[in-house]
Amino acid sequence: MSLPILTAVTDSVVEAGLVSAFDRHDLGVTVVRRCVDLPDLIAAATTGAARAALLSADLRRLDRESLARLAQAGVAVVGLISPGDEPGDRRLRQLGVVAVIATDATAQMVAAAVVEAAKALTTRPAIGPVSISHGFSDPVVGYGAMPPALEEAGELDDERARSPVAQGRVIAVWGPTGAPGRTTVALSLAAELADLGSSTLLVDADSYGGSIGQLVGLLEEAPGIAAAARAANQGTLDVPRLAVLCRDLGGGLRVLPGIARPSRWPELRPSALENVLDLSRRLAQFVIVDCGFCLEADEELSFDTSAPRRNGATLTVLAEADTVVAVTSAEPVGLVRFVRGLADLRELVPGVEPLVVVNRLRASVAGGDPRREIARALNRHTGAQPIALIPYDLASFDAAQAAGQLLRDIAPASPARAAIRDLATRLTGRTPRGQRRRLPARR
Repeated sequence: MSLPILTAVTDSVVEAGLVSAFDRHDLGVTVVRRCVDLPDLIAAATTGAARAALLSADLRRLDRESLARLAQAGVAVVGLISPGDEPGDRRLRQLGVVAVIATDATAQMVAAAVVEAAKALTTRPAIGPVSISHGFSDPVVGYGAMPPALEEAGELDDERARSPVAQGRVIAVWGPTGAPGRTTVALSLAAELADLGSSTLLVDADSYGGSIGQLVGLLEEAPGIAAAARAANQGTLDVPRLAVLCRDLGGGLRVLPGIARPSRWPELRPSALENVLDLSRRLAQFVIVDCGFCLEADEELSFDTSAPRRNGATLTVLAEADTVVAVTSAEPVGLVRFVRGLADLRELVPGVEPLVVVNRLRASVAGGDPRREIARALNRHTGAQPIALIPYDLASFDAAQAAGQLLRDIAPASPARAAIRDLATRLTGRTPRGQRRRLPARR
């Protein structure tokens, strides 16, 4: 059976030659539509009439977002470049296109590449299963044609294991609604990891309005993650450019500021954010990501067609993270919210057991020994023991925020800072700088 494909090739001569060759010879592919531009290609793909697409590297408005839509429709992508077009080849691969072939290749070679890409789609989507599953909502049943169901690629191929470049560790810091102190924990944890000698990048990926820039004294609206996501979507982001977009705070700590206005959430496209995180692994040993609180994915209740998901950025970060730190406040209301939210988080990321951190711990909220009481309550209702309990040191945190500096610099002796430092030490397995093992006393 011949494989139905779409074409969107800017060179009409090359396209006509390939279509003619496919028609004359039984090469295993059949062109069902020659698309004039990218919107025409995406519209044809959503009808379910094709399983692969052949497109040019210089196709206007081609980006990761459009490739995500094609992958969601179950259409594999093969890129065409002019012979010797290294920039075009590099851009397609940065966009996530795995199969790239030159226009001087024979029709048999092109057809074989298309067939192979279609076979590999269900096990290795063109731009990754995370962006496909979290980037867009499904259309409401009954409204228009539905794209063919995409096989759930639950088990991600470990790209990092095959890469010769050293890969960092992504740690997502999440907390339920109610401001449990997720951002301050993420910032302090990143600072302590850097102080332990690990190069660290702190990424503000909160789609409801980031505040890390303000907390470190960046009062102007820096481009940050919005610019990085935009470059990733266009296929122009690489490690050096990502480093330029980050703010270097010294001591091995970089910050990628977030969006200051919640209305800018569409700029954090999941497919682009996935690429940002992948490059961040090459920039730092630890990548701490402050993500949004909301885990809902119900846009399909409001839209008749495929719509972008506001919480897609959060879902992508959690799915991509190597470690998830779940933060709860010690107040009774905060604990109840956390218990409910943790159940949703475990359902969303079944392969990862979150590390529970209790913030704002104080005797007045639990009575008796608050550490024992809260740990017992969490174990009873969630089956998890907190890995860290951070005392409520309001004065130190207020001083750090007012000065736009790090807690470690404003209040190095703070008990809250000591708890976060212990957490960082456990994550790295390293001994803090300036601390040496005591030698046994001489007799």
